[in-house]
Amino acid sequence: MMQMTRLKTQGSRTGPRRVAAAMLQLVALALAFTLPMHAADDRPIKQRFSPTYPELAKRMRVSGVVRVSATVAPDGSVSATKTVSGNHMLSGAAEEAVHRWKFVPASAESTVEVDVNFALVQ
Repeated sequence: MMQMTRLKTQGSRTGPRRVAAAMLQLVALALAFTLPMHAADDRPIKQRFSPTYPELAKRMRVSGVVRVSATVAPDGSVSATKTVSGNHMLSGAAEEAVHRWKFVPASAESTVEVDVNFALVQ
């Protein structure tokens, strides 16, 4: 009977270590999925334009962040935009605004992902 008690005690000592190891693995896995899967250039923005809040989205009280992928030409102008994530009602306005942005010139074309935040003023 005494041996069983010792085994339980020893098992409980390794329990927290196992839980900690499992938590560490989960954190590492979560970080792997949250980091971007492709390298995007971090080109500084010279001129940023605010999006026009769509009237229907305002009336419906839709807000949130729209992530837009922008192809930036060597001269800093945006040649193409594509919504990566976010509300469909807001994506068109976000793409239009980012298409007007100007970035710092560089030696080559690049792709940049930017977040456009739509917040209702209360």
